[in-house]
Amino acid sequence: MKTMNNKWFGVLAFGFSFGCSTLAQQAQTSAATAPAWSPSQNIGLFAFPRNNQSADQQLKDEAECYGAAKQRTGIDAQAAPPTGLSEEEKKAAQQQAAENAPQVQGTRVRGAARGAAGGAAIGAIAGDAGKGAGIGAVAGTMRGGMAQRSANAQSKQQAAAQTSAAQKKADEQLLLQHQEGIDTFQRAFVACMDARNYSVK
Repeated sequence: MKTMNNKWFGVLAFGFSFGCSTLAQQAQTSAATAPAWSPSQNIGLFAFPRNNQSADQQLKDEAECYGAAKQRTGIDAQAAPPTGLSEEEKKAAQQQAAENAPQVQGTRVRGAARGAAGGAAIGAIAGDAGKGAGIGAVAGTMRGGMAQRSANAQSKQQAAAQTSAAQKKADEQLLLQHQEGIDTFQRAFVACMDARNYSVK
């Protein structure tokens, strides 16, 4: 009975060992046939062999054409798009533009003079030109000061808005240049693959 158990245990051990070996071989075969990284798909393209090239040959051709396109164009298709200024830098530039905006000066003085003249005329009619001039000057100074503050605030807002618009345009230009670079890289890659009998879409 003991001998029979030992034989049965031996059969089980052999079967287990054989099964593990088979699974390992299948895993290796699966890994060998698994698709590798495709340079063409990395840049948004798909390559199809025209002459029944093998998968290994296609990957080799793609890698070589990728390198040739990079060397020919001087463009790194894997580089991240440029970001330009950070939000903090943009806000700081807008604030600086507002602080440097042209400011109106002398509106209070001109307002006082106009107010005094108008007040004197009214005061003369009422019989006291000096008092009327004084009241008119105060009122004119207040109106002139309000107009000056309003104009200066508007000037600052306009300067900040112009800076913001220029920043947005600069960001758009950076992205456009990046996309144009990717398009140029793709054309170089497609031309190389076409010369090697691949259809690239």
